[in-house]
Amino acid sequence: MISITESAANHLRDLLAEKGSPQGHGLRLRVEKGGCAGMQYVMQIEPPAQGDHVSSEHDVSVFVDAESLPFVSGCQLDYEDALNDAGFKIRNPNAARSCGCGTSFEPQTT
Repeated sequence: MISITESAANHLRDLLAEKGSPQGHGLRLRVEKGGCAGMQYVMQIEPPAQGDHVSSEHDVSVFVDAESLPFVSGCQLDYEDALNDAGFKIRNPNAARSCGCGTSFEPQTT
C-alpha cells in the first residue's frame, strides 16, 4: 500500500488535466537500478497494466509493478513546492538511506 497526501493528489490531478490524460490514468511509480544511492524512482503518467498494485486516494491512483512493489510498499507519496525544489517526494520506510535530492535510495538489507 502506498499512501498519497492531499498535496500530491492535488498536483497529480492538475498534471493529469494539463496533459489531457484519459480517465483511468494515474502515476506509475517504478524502481530501477541507478542514481547516486543504488536504486532510483521513475515516475510516468500512464494507465494501469495487468498485475499492477493500485493505490487510490483523494480520487487519484498510483500504479506499481510487482518487481518494484517490495521497494515501495508502505511509502508515502507527497508533493512539495519549496523555494529551491518542487516535485513529488517519496517517503520510503524501506530505504536505508536516500540521496540528497530524494530521487534515489539504498534499500535496507534483510
